[in-house]
Amino acid sequence: MLKKGSKIYSILRGKCPRCHEGNFFKYTFTMNIFKVNKIQKKCSQCDLKYMIEPAFYFGALYVSYGITVAICIVTFITSKIIFDLALLSSFIAVFIVLILFIPVNLRLSRILWINMFINYKP
Repeated sequence: MLKKGSKIYSILRGKCPRCHEGNFFKYTFTMNIFKVNKIQKKCSQCDLKYMIEPAFYFGALYVSYGITVAICIVTFITSKIIFDLALLSSFIAVFIVLILFIPVNLRLSRILWINMFINYKP
């Protein structure tokens, strides 16, 4: 499942979706909001151009929205059922978790989006 050749490998490791060798992002994971979603221009191994067309990553906004909704639902249910928080406290918990997950959401949505269109070729 996490072996080279699977989409999950590319997504979790931040590797090129075609060759699974080159890095997709310029920087390793960071909380710096200006560096977190910077991608390479092309793969260093297979020369895949990551910006397939102008505004290609606008579609990643839809993926980001889905991730955000999932985080909100899980956080809200967890705070209400497990921690038995009041309604206002649950919404505050959701807000805090969303702020903390911004870098993860930005990176994950972009790598998921490109992996929907590019397949692995050894």
